[in-house]
Amino acid sequence: MTAVRELDGSEAGGQFVRTALTLSVLENEPVRIERIRDNRPNPGLAHQHLAVLETMVELCDAEVSGAELDSKTVAFDPALESTANATGWRGQDRGRLSGGSYTVDIGTAGSMTLLFDTLLPLASVLDSQLSVTVTGGTDVKWSPPLDYFRHVKLPLLRRFGLTAACDVDRRGFYPNGGGRATLHLAPSSLESIDLVERGSPAEIRLHSVESASLSDRDVAHRQAEGALERLSLEDTGIELTERRESTVSSPSPGSAIVLRLDHGTGIAGWSALGERGTPAERVGEDAADAANRFLEATGEPASPVDRHLADQLLVYLALEGGQLRVPTVTDHVATSCDLLEAFGAQLEVAHDEAGETALVTVESTVDA
Repeated sequence: MTAVRELDGSEAGGQFVRTALTLSVLENEPVRIERIRDNRPNPGLAHQHLAVLETMVELCDAEVSGAELDSKTVAFDPALESTANATGWRGQDRGRLSGGSYTVDIGTAGSMTLLFDTLLPLASVLDSQLSVTVTGGTDVKWSPPLDYFRHVKLPLLRRFGLTAACDVDRRGFYPNGGGRATLHLAPSSLESIDLVERGSPAEIRLHSVESASLSDRDVAHRQAEGALERLSLEDTGIELTERRESTVSSPSPGSAIVLRLDHGTGIAGWSALGERGTPAERVGEDAADAANRFLEATGEPASPVDRHLADQLLVYLALEGGQLRVPTVTDHVATSCDLLEAFGAQLEVAHDEAGETALVTVESTVDA
């Protein structure tokens, strides 16, 4: 009988729970997570965390306890059928996950992109295509907007072997949510990550979206104008190769903007959400300010990815090995490294003495 891995979530947030569930499935190892979000104002599982847990249970036909709102303790056992030709980073047999089509309703404006993030690494243990259609929030606070997920994260991960796509039926802004999108995953042979140096910035792509209820105020256009004015591309030599301004249906008024930078070795991205009382131009400027801070960090060594991607890539780094230079060791990066090490990954974090960046290295995983 496989021993249960005990985890303490008291000092971490929902990301800790999501990543722990992903690792549990990838390593085919039961987990017990206690004191979930204990240091948060509303501890325990919220709607979006419960939706992730219930989705993972359904995908794996897993055994679970504590799957209820506000629960602070969850036990999860994927109990997948093992396969002898795929091993985890500690050499034990990984499980095999069947594909299929599933539907998930978060029930609030909870983030569907965070749920999608939880599922993406599972492509490495799939035996057939998986499609998951989710109803919830597409562009909400404290999570990547849908266009960041579709146009920044997925294109970068495809470079390292992930086969995935995302179709969007309807946007869902806060507070009503009601968006609908489908993630398609195919069995994927992931490759080691090599993102150590930043290449020369080459091009910027811009995606600005508004709900139909805001179209008479030209919000999407004004966001784009604010961003481009603040970026001053004519002074940088970076080419604007794509500019999309979209009006979409949504149960709630809302807007978002995403900037994507392609450079010699990777992709980075930044985003901002519209808020009541904030001029649309200012929303665009906020995204551009984040991009400018990235571009201004031209000293060596400079990170090839933005701070959010840096954290999200650590699972893939642990799975297949490689090197990743992160812009800074945020709390999320530190927590993720600790969690990955708790599952047996051997990460080395070397801080750059001349700046904030750090090089995270994982030796190649054990061959089957």
